[in-house]
Amino acid sequence: MFYNDWLLGQSDNNFAVSLPPEQSDMAVQIFKDSYIFDFLGTDTPRRELDIEKVLTAHVEKFLLELGQGFAFVGRQVLLEVGDSDFRLDLLFYHLKLRCFVVIELKTGKLEPGHISQLGFYINVVDDLMRTADDKPTIGLLLVKEKNHLIAEYCLQGYTQPMGISEWQNNINKSLPPELKSSLPSIEELESELNIDQA
Repeated sequence: MFYNDWLLGQSDNNFAVSLPPEQSDMAVQIFKDSYIFDFLGTDTPRRELDIEKVLTAHVEKFLLELGQGFAFVGRQVLLEVGDSDFRLDLLFYHLKLRCFVVIELKTGKLEPGHISQLGFYINVVDDLMRTADDKPTIGLLLVKEKNHLIAEYCLQGYTQPMGISEWQNNINKSLPPELKSSLPSIEELESELNIDQA
């Protein structure tokens, strides 16, 4: 079990009202409330594109963090709609759910407009890529910070299956409170390493 698997089934989502029961139950169990991207390093990337580059450079680690069943399809996937081009951040296919998973990355707080953008990408993928054998596309919005009440309001009224989760690049932030107090801080570890090196 990975260190943040206790977060499975806790993402803010609308799966119960947007997917059939058997697929909804599975989707709820697959998506976490928080994803740990320690391989991004300690400096928080400022742009979504920077995050995408690091995530795809470490695609094996990223797939392990997402969980079993995810297959990488592409990044900055071109979607031609009318006379305009759009690029969705990351596209996966989930082998158990039998559907595409659109992941949209944001470096800041959750904003209501992010859900509209994600819904647009879901609609386009369903229309242009989904086959008769595929289930409806699921969207996952990964934000640096979210408020659960705002997330709940954002998801109301949408018929496409979507979840909202946070991403973090510091494992200590994602630990349950009872474990946080038992681990040394980064400062304590650095101090310890400096003593050993002297």
